[in-house]
Amino acid sequence: MTAPTVRIDDLRESDAPRCAELEALLFPGDDPWSENAFREEVRMGHLYRAAREGDLLVGYAGLAFVAGPPQAEAEVHTIGVDPAHQGRGVGRALLRELLAVADAERATVFLEVRTDNDTARGLYESEGFVVVGVRKNYYRPSGADAHTMRRDPR
Repeated sequence: MTAPTVRIDDLRESDAPRCAELEALLFPGDDPWSENAFREEVRMGHLYRAAREGDLLVGYAGLAFVAGPPQAEAEVHTIGVDPAHQGRGVGRALLRELLAVADAERATVFLEVRTDNDTARGLYESEGFVVVGVRKNYYRPSGADAHTMRRDPR
């Protein structure tokens, strides 16, 4: 589980520069999100959560609802954790925060993950996601494929 010093709260527009910094570090071969992309997601009112150690943002995650009841659907837009904090349960804690909100709405949740990212796929599978398809050349500019994964509401 997360270290006692890591807390989860709302992502703020002022976190955008740090998120973009982590994106560039975590996704160098693809098209990492910019500061502006993070600001826009927060402004649009999507659910974005932050993991912080003291004043330092060490992780972030976002979820958007794409269909409402009676068959609600949501998409995990992004999850990222500073490499220095990986393996400590930060990503799992962030994901569970998103899933709790989705489950409260009885939403089916979808996401995409690189087919070569075994660690992330393992996390998602352990939280109830299953692979339902492959998107060829999904990530740009690398051309990496993605698994589409789905989790039914709990």
